[in-house]
Amino acid sequence: MLRVVAYDIACPRRLRRVAEVCQDYGVRVQKSVFECWLDEDRFETFWERLQRTIQPREDQILAYTLDSAAALRRRVAGNLATLSEKRSHYVL
Repeated sequence: MLRVVAYDIACPRRLRRVAEVCQDYGVRVQKSVFECWLDEDRFETFWERLQRTIQPREDQILAYTLDSAAALRRRVAGNLATLSEKRSHYVL
């Protein structure tokens, strides 16, 4: 499933840590937006890491789940725009 994660973080230090966590799981497509191709278990691990990183009274994270059909209907405009692609395997 494609997960779109967006955030608004009040503290620059936490902002940097949230971005680092997101980079471990997905591709930055906007300054505070990541696309992450994750199954449910991996997404839960990711979400728990994000929860431990933020201050809930000051910060906000949103995650949207798109099924395969919706993910294929994404649109992009502009020469710097990025769309991530689903990968079937990763090299570590």
